[in-house]
Amino acid sequence: MILLRKAFLAALVLLLITPKVFAGEVVVAAASDLSAAAKEFISDFEKRTGHNVKLSLGSSGNFHAQIKNGAPFDVFLSADLNYVRDLEKSGLTEPGSSFVYAIGRIVLWVPRNSPLDIRAQGMKALSQPQARRIAIANPEHAPYGRAAVSAMEKAGVYSAAKTKLVLGENISQAAQFAQSGSADIGIIALSLALTDSMKSAGVYWEIPLADYPPIEQGAVMLAQARRAGHVDAAREFLDALRGTTGRAILQRYGFSLPGPGARN
Repeated sequence: MILLRKAFLAALVLLLITPKVFAGEVVVAAASDLSAAAKEFISDFEKRTGHNVKLSLGSSGNFHAQIKNGAPFDVFLSADLNYVRDLEKSGLTEPGSSFVYAIGRIVLWVPRNSPLDIRAQGMKALSQPQARRIAIANPEHAPYGRAAVSAMEKAGVYSAAKTKLVLGENISQAAQFAQSGSADIGIIALSLALTDSMKSAGVYWEIPLADYPPIEQGAVMLAQARRAGHVDAAREFLDALRGTTGRAILQRYGFSLPGPGARN
């Protein structure tokens, strides 16, 4: 009995210290508007496939620059299809792997105790004196920031609002500024407004899709995946993203969906 117990303990220790073996690996750079959706999707993907996914979240523009400078990502989930197109032209992608995976949407967001009635005022709330600081993503490299500027221009409030802008490095940081009180109101991604923390902390009003250019979000496998030997895992990842589960998760987080198999 003692020998059996010792053997069992030795086997248990060996099991605990043995690194987990994954079927494959894929390194993903994803736009920050995907923070909640991507984590849910990746959790499901890893359980179903046994692959290990390494996720980095940030600004699409910054990732685009990093990839051009040799950053070792296998898959790029951009919030702006144009960044994907540019990488294709530069020969940095796996041919024929790109597609539009979602259409982003933007909202006005304020804390629950805000004096701004965004549901009654809509975009006019941005010109109210209580809107002293307005959080948006930096339009120089974040497509959600450019959409925010377009929506303000369409509503005729940009001239009054531009001196009050607080720029986030990406759309997640802009949402953090609004939620933390560093800004009085934010123009953020609907996908972030629908997360539990943002829903409990504030309210949102969706800006009409017609008021800003479509935020076409593009996915692509990068040439780095072949060099790293990650092509199979990367292909499975992208196939799953545009499959039934991936589309359902994206839709649940407020993304509009392109037609099945839509490409750039």
